[in-house]
Amino acid sequence: MKVSLIKKVFKKLEIEKRPALLTYTVAGDTNKKESLEILKSISDYADICELGFPHNTPIADGGQIQTSAYRAIKNGIKINDVFKITKNFKKIKPNKPIILMGYFNMVYQYGEKKFIKSCKKNNVDGLIIVDLPYPENKYFANKCKKENINFIQLISPTTTKNRIKKIIKDSHDMLYYISMLSTTGGKLKVSPKKIIERYQKIKNMNKSKKIVIGFGITEKTAKSLKKADGLVIGSQLCKEISTSQKKKQNPVTNVTNIVKRIKKKIT
Repeated sequence: MKVSLIKKVFKKLEIEKRPALLTYTVAGDTNKKESLEILKSISDYADICELGFPHNTPIADGGQIQTSAYRAIKNGIKINDVFKITKNFKKIKPNKPIILMGYFNMVYQYGEKKFIKSCKKNNVDGLIIVDLPYPENKYFANKCKKENINFIQLISPTTTKNRIKKIIKDSHDMLYYISMLSTTGGKLKVSPKKIIERYQKIKNMNKSKKIVIGFGITEKTAKSLKKADGLVIGSQLCKEISTSQKKKQNPVTNVTNIVKRIKKKIT
């Protein structure tokens, strides 16, 4: 695997001594054009951008992300539209890593080979497939690796030590630690101190691997978790898009302001 943009970002941030800021928005929310505008705008402050495939039967997504996905589906967004948004984004920000996030049913229906080919063609840097766990994902992850696409493994608070070791060993350039047993957007049920303690135990198993924390990350919690390699903010951004729509305000500006403020808190 060639040195990926994801790896380059983490190397740069090691020098800057700060965590990576990862953002998550749903492709096509509120519409295809505005979705791209939001992505472009927040990428000025985010280090890595995650873009979600809208899905009508989510497993891990909470209410805010489900609402975003519903708006996108209602607007008729399809998988090829997600790739088109990615392609247009990469034309403007070729050096900004983009990770697509979704569920395996979509990949399966689209066709695994075709899906990976489309990822490569549209300069996708990484994939998070929520319902394709280790070790069932090994075959697909290896296919991704051959095309220099990071397959990002998930670790949760209930993952056993033995299993974590295996996941880390087979992982690519980044892993995603789910901070708590919940859907996205839930209030932190565990103290940030406890999350960092658990995180550190995983990190100590292999310090060369980059691990980001997601679920429950907001403006209020980000600063207390800044010891992590990276933090993922998603539900708060999706919620802001909904709020901006209701208030007839510009979601591009409002979402960007949140990302800007969080960046300041963890820098």
